[in-house]
Amino acid sequence: MDPLLSLFGGEMDSDDDLNGRTLLSGSACLPPEVEEGNVEYKLKLIAPSKSRFEHLVTQMKWRLREGHGEAIYEIGVEDKGLLIGLSDEDVSASMQTLYLMAEKLGATLTVLRERIITGEENSKIHKYTDCQQKSRKAIEVLVRKVPDDQQTIELRIAVLGNVETGKSTLLGVLTQGELDNGRGSARLNLFRHRHEIQTGRTSSISKEILGFDNKGVPITYNVCRTPEEICELSSKLITFIDLGGHKKYLKTTVFGLMAMNGHYAVLVISSIGGVFAGTTREHLGLALALDVPIVVVINKIDLTNNDSLSATLYQLEELLKSPVCKKIPVKVDTEDDVITCASRLTSDHIIPIFMVDETFQVPEVGPVVSGLLISGLIKEGDCLKMGPLDDGSFTGVQVSSLQRHKVACRSVRAGESATLALNRYNNQMDLERNVRKGMVVIEMNDQKQSHKVCQYFQARIHVLFHVTMICPGFQTTVYIGNLWPTADEKSLPSRFP
Repeated sequence: MDPLLSLFGGEMDSDDDLNGRTLLSGSACLPPEVEEGNVEYKLKLIAPSKSRFEHLVTQMKWRLREGHGEAIYEIGVEDKGLLIGLSDEDVSASMQTLYLMAEKLGATLTVLRERIITGEENSKIHKYTDCQQKSRKAIEVLVRKVPDDQQTIELRIAVLGNVETGKSTLLGVLTQGELDNGRGSARLNLFRHRHEIQTGRTSSISKEILGFDNKGVPITYNVCRTPEEICELSSKLITFIDLGGHKKYLKTTVFGLMAMNGHYAVLVISSIGGVFAGTTREHLGLALALDVPIVVVINKIDLTNNDSLSATLYQLEELLKSPVCKKIPVKVDTEDDVITCASRLTSDHIIPIFMVDETFQVPEVGPVVSGLLISGLIKEGDCLKMGPLDDGSFTGVQVSSLQRHKVACRSVRAGESATLALNRYNNQMDLERNVRKGMVVIEMNDQKQSHKVCQYFQARIHVLFHVTMICPGFQTTVYIGNLWPTADEKSLPSRFP
């Protein structure tokens, strides 16, 4: 995300520093290319040899793997970050090569945006005389390929914010494709309980999906009637996790952040209440503590005046720039700004670990568990272990069927939420009486890990806010992934070894 700020002119003050360097408005110099991640710099791709072409295809495959099926190619940029640009003929030839590379991998290309580099801009930074003769182009291209064993690319976004900031209404408008009627009609589909409909406040963890096709066109319930249709038509799927904003539901919000393992967090702030209203700062602190990339949305700007909105923006910028947050606020006004601020996903793992969030007993099917696969791959028919049981042991289970967003599938990859129908393996203990929330499903023959259940552990804590004293004997709830056990503090050492 960072290189794009200087390439396409993100709005930042000249004294703002990102990754240890100053970003100049309209600068033709980017940070050097890094080997990790899904961003690739290419000066030009003109008539490569056969061996060179194969190397380029392998390189694209690596970038796609790093980006979980998505990669960004910057054409007209040197590896060191110098923005040279290309002539129209070279751009056409380079794009043709890029199309051939994507075609061999079964990927699609989307030109996100272009940057015209004038001869005057080049003369300020480069010493190349041929760059100064006329304007040249730099192209940013999105390469997307859905993995062969995966129907869609999935992202999870947790939505945070104080009560009555319009979180559920915002998600309702995004996923339904229709505006709210002013009385909360858009949020009704996200509520799970009658008291939520009556009060208009989210008290549980609600999920809703928004799809995009391979051209980036949104697929909502305004086009499709069921989640199954959205999944079938989408090449990328966004799962929004709507979390409660009221203070008495803070424990549920913490559990949602920990268990759902969102790729991003959206903090919704009302322009009427401001930054310091209710649980806004607590939610921001939780996202920062979990190291989740944060997007801030200022809502209800039509219900306030310009002075109040400016005050809210000023408070927000001061808070994000403070030593506690250490963030650089970037105002998003255009579609280019949205692309500029896009982040990257985390990498995959090998050993499958599935965290159980909900359990069901389905007639004629048996025990069904839903949750998130945090690493590895699970296929239909796999024999796995589930636990821990009351004695700390694990029992064998077999996956009889899989579903994602109510759609049957053959496999589930890391980072995807799903439901698993389980059967007993080798007639081991009765699953219906022993399946519960907080369990994990792991590989049957994993010899690298013993999966021992511990009763004591040592932790380094950072106190965000607490009204009483923390001392030996203090009892608290510990949130670790999808677990929320009660812990008793035995000792408080002055320093750790």
